[in-house]
Amino acid sequence: MYTVELTESLFTAQTDTPFRATTIAEMLREQAEERGDKLALRELLEDGSIDREWSYAELLADSEKLARALAARHDRGARIAIMANNLPEWILMECASAIAGLTLVTVNPAFNARELRYVLEQSASQAVYYVAAVRGNPLGPIVETACEGLAAIAHKILLTDHDALFTGHESGETRATEPDDVVQIQYTSGTTGFPKGALLHQKGLIQNAADIFRRTKASADDSLVLMVPLFHTAGCAISVLGSLTHGMTILLAPGYDPQMIARVIERERPTMTGGVPTMLFGLVEEAEKTGRDLSSIKGVTCGGAMVAPELSRRVRETIGATIQIIYGQTEASPGITMAGIDDAEEDLTQTIGQSLPHMDVAILEAGGSRVCDIGEQGEICVRGYNVMTGYNDNPEATAETIDANGWLRTGDLGTMDARGYLKITGRVKEMIIRGGENLFPAEIENAMLEHPALAEVAVVGVPDEKWGELVACFMRAGDGEKPDADDLKTFVRERLAPHKTPSFWIWVDEWPMTGSGKIQKFAMAEAFERGEYDALTA
Repeated sequence: MYTVELTESLFTAQTDTPFRATTIAEMLREQAEERGDKLALRELLEDGSIDREWSYAELLADSEKLARALAARHDRGARIAIMANNLPEWILMECASAIAGLTLVTVNPAFNARELRYVLEQSASQAVYYVAAVRGNPLGPIVETACEGLAAIAHKILLTDHDALFTGHESGETRATEPDDVVQIQYTSGTTGFPKGALLHQKGLIQNAADIFRRTKASADDSLVLMVPLFHTAGCAISVLGSLTHGMTILLAPGYDPQMIARVIERERPTMTGGVPTMLFGLVEEAEKTGRDLSSIKGVTCGGAMVAPELSRRVRETIGATIQIIYGQTEASPGITMAGIDDAEEDLTQTIGQSLPHMDVAILEAGGSRVCDIGEQGEICVRGYNVMTGYNDNPEATAETIDANGWLRTGDLGTMDARGYLKITGRVKEMIIRGGENLFPAEIENAMLEHPALAEVAVVGVPDEKWGELVACFMRAGDGEKPDADDLKTFVRERLAPHKTPSFWIWVDEWPMTGSGKIQKFAMAEAFERGEYDALTA
């Protein structure tokens, strides 16, 4: 990590890693030339057995073959949607669409017909590539309903129908592309409203993934169990491109199944994995329950939420690995900051690390352009090569998110210390106003995560006639006995001011989640208002 002594909350771009604006085609061709016989991709079936495998030479050959087929069907720059769980054809489509000069529109396979239609219309997609079913849920009827009446949709092709998928490869040609070309439209999670399509370019996706993996100290000797969804940037961007840029081997899980993944890790001895905290909890719990040997894992990345000290401890004790937090958002390709693998425990669990290379990161005055003082709360902003081109067909939203000085406004509130380490203190739009006092959920969540009995925490504001809003704290239990409301109140009062103390304490067994693994706080707040939760008070 960098040794700095900042005088204001501005971490200027560091240039300690190689920077190279390149394309997916060029990256794959170089890897195939250097390590053509090495395994690049191994397919895991639902029972954990290995099915198909691709060397780097074979991955390039099949990607170029599919690119020629796509180019025979679609004009340069066309948008094509993919709706599937994790399977090798997804990664082939990611590579091939870029080689064919197309833009891949990623779709959550859990979407219903209405949600899919929104994405297809908003992105102006010309085709849908999909699988027949995901976890028993048939996608064919959803695709048919969503596409009804959409004249732009010229093709609906099953990814597993290789005759249809590769049709035209004899006559199609690969196309030269540029690093700044948009290759993906990733739709934001939609935790607070309709999702927006972020236009992501090759240069940003490749360099960002490579630098994230450099911070894990990855090498070509490593292998990654990929269990996060490919439709999200954590999957197709960080995990896939990070692994491929380093010449690693990917073990691709069809979905998240902690029992199966634990068996695979014990048998295949991979060295890296990653996921949101809920995934890591499930993996640790499986290992603790069954005694599975997961000690081959040396690197674990985590995003989407802060890491509770208890989770960090259990991963270290059970697996022997250190969790590194990655903070980012889709619009930033997606990584912005990351903890170092050798950081102190406090920095690994209480901060989101330092800026990744080649980008400026700052805390700017919320709604303004002033750089905040060290330790002063403001909005986390990033500027650099990794910022999206904009939101698809939405110049107003783009202008609201990327200001005139090129700063991407993340919407997250935070602070920066003199070492350049950041902490998240809340969301601009999730701020709770209680009796005129501004409260920030992340501050309360971080305090409560110090409680050894709590595995995960989510804090939301709920309406109140007297105060405007009150604080509700939703909790998932860790090991041991659940504390009562009085104990929880005493615990938080030792750490925070009285007005920040939750009025309601709600135990949950599971969370309403977005497809990318983020907790849908608005859904919990709405369910609370409908009386669907039993709340404790103190």
